[in-house]
Amino acid sequence: MKRRLILGSVTVLLFAHLVMGVQMYFSGAHAADREDPYPQLALFSRVLELIRKDYVDGEGLGYKDLVTAAIRGMLDSLDPHSEFLEPKRYDELKDDTEGEFGGLGVTISPNGGTIRIVDVVEDTPGERAGLLAGDQLVAVEGESVEGWQVQDVVGRLRGRPGTEVTMTTYRPSTKESKEHRLTRAIIPIYTVRDADGRRQFPVDAAGIGYVQISQFGEKTSGELDTALRKMTAAGMRGLVIDLRDNPGGLLDSAISVCDKFVSGDQMVVSTEGRPGSRPAEFRSTGRGRYQKLRLAVVVNGGSASASEIVAGCLQDLKRARVFGEQTFGKGSVQSILPLQDGSALRLTTAKYYTPSHKVIHEHGIVPDSVVEMTDDEERDLLLRRQPGALDTLDAAARERAMQARDLPLERAMDYLRGLQMLAGQASGKA
Repeated sequence: MKRRLILGSVTVLLFAHLVMGVQMYFSGAHAADREDPYPQLALFSRVLELIRKDYVDGEGLGYKDLVTAAIRGMLDSLDPHSEFLEPKRYDELKDDTEGEFGGLGVTISPNGGTIRIVDVVEDTPGERAGLLAGDQLVAVEGESVEGWQVQDVVGRLRGRPGTEVTMTTYRPSTKESKEHRLTRAIIPIYTVRDADGRRQFPVDAAGIGYVQISQFGEKTSGELDTALRKMTAAGMRGLVIDLRDNPGGLLDSAISVCDKFVSGDQMVVSTEGRPGSRPAEFRSTGRGRYQKLRLAVVVNGGSASASEIVAGCLQDLKRARVFGEQTFGKGSVQSILPLQDGSALRLTTAKYYTPSHKVIHEHGIVPDSVVEMTDDEERDLLLRRQPGALDTLDAAARERAMQARDLPLERAMDYLRGLQMLAGQASGKA
């Protein structure tokens, strides 16, 4: 009798488990119909083996090469800003944001099918070799860079300090090609500079200061503090923040810059991810020392990401008037997700919104005062602002560069001077 009871209990339990198993099976089957990764992983493994076995040039082609290429292609298919960062590329990214690396002291950018130098850091191998903003990079170690990606060129130019690299440049203003042999050095990255590309930060007769922020790195906030203290001691009453051609950088750095100029508990920027995810809000602390300082911001089509956050915040909160051209419209959040082998994913996980909830991505920031410039005007200004660049030009080119007008900056300066005049008149009436 006891044995029958035990067997009956076991039978009931087995039947219950069977029913639950059937339910789980059909539930899992329905879920699998919706999205089952295993058949796709099996397909991927099959393709991997076929390439390894039958590809005509597959000798020496390892699993790591194939998987890395597959991951890179997968990230590239998502959007232009998601990417797979191999260990070396990930280290370079950390160098860029942390503020120091071994290289030449030049910043390069793609420009109409060529690679152009857009900035040369003072007191670096690049400056000592006479390289100038506007020079085109033709070859590295005698090998043409035509068709290369910028990150590939950067990888060839950077290296251990003390080692040498040969590069060939072409200067459009003089039609001159030249080969340079440079010795790599530790390059400090200064992201905040004055109108002459240096770190002196003078103030004009009207008390107007100027800073150019070239990107937002870990040291940007501290560099800006140093510049603001210098200009305040010199009698600064208004400030132009130049964000032209600033490609962005770290979100925390952009928030810290805004925090210097806005009152407490103000929305700086918000991010929203996939539907159903919780939005993130970033607000000011109110500890900034320059909440009453008159501000103007200058932007152009090269201003992107973190620079658009700063321009959008100061514009929406009525802390600054924005001058120049509509910005790039790169308002998406890329999270850096490190992997166990030293590589990382840069993955788009959310989009940025200004304090008034305007989406930045694919829209950009529209200036309060639109002031456009031609490519020739921008090139001449680069030459005029690069230390030593005018000495390399012939008389006609030098005169043209000297006469080039920076209309967006002029408008911003005039605006701040006008505010000071109005403030003076109001004070006189009082």
